[in-house]
Formats: sequence, structure tokens, C-alpha cells
Amino acid sequence: QVQLVESGGDSVQPGGSLRLSCATSGVTFSSYSMNWYRQAPGKERELVAGIPSVGGSTNYADSVKGRFTISRDNAKKTVYLQMNSLQPDDTAVYYCNAVGRWSGIRYWGVGTQVTVSS
Repeated sequence: QVQLVESGGDSVQPGGSLRLSCATSGVTFSSYSMNWYRQAPGKERELVAGIPSVGGSTNYADSVKGRFTISRDNAKKTVYLQMNSLQPDDTAVYYCNAVGRWSGIRYWGVGTQVTVSS
């Protein structure tokens, strides 16, 4: 059974930092590209950051470039999202997404809430 479990969401003040984690099981993690999406109330889900399964470059939404960093630990089967200089517009539910390199199959986590407010 495939599971993606996000953690690390919290409420922080503007300018603060959070580190999200997504622990996976039931997948050959190294064969999956990993992404973080977010969905704010009343808005569509948007891609925040992505990291390929092997090689290649990470990619980021323009709104988070220079503030967020995605990384992965294949040994721990975990992907991370380091978020710095958080702003109220970053408030959303953040979802972990895995995409099979060969199959294209997609899996989703249930999300973790990030709230940025003073």
C-alpha cells in the first residue's frame, strides 16, 4: 500500500520558517519524481516545487524562488520543503505528490496546513 505522509505544518508569523517532510512507503522512492503542491482557500492547487527522481534540476514556482528549497533523501524515502521568509500568501494546505518516472502514476498525501499570520 502506497502512503505519502506529510508533516511539519504549523502556524508561524511572517518572516518565519518551516520545514515540511513527506515520508513515503510502498513505492520505489528513487524511481519517483517528487513535488510539493499547495492549495489556498478558494484557489486552485498549484505546483510549488519539484525534484526529479534522478539527476536534473529542481524547479520552483516564481512566487517561492529564493525562499523555498526542495530536497530528497532516497535512503529515508523522504522529501523535504524548507520554507523561509514565509508570507501570509503562503498560507495553504501543502500536499506531497509522487510521479512514477516510467509509469507516470501519481500519488498524493493528505496534506499539512501551513498558516502564516501575525
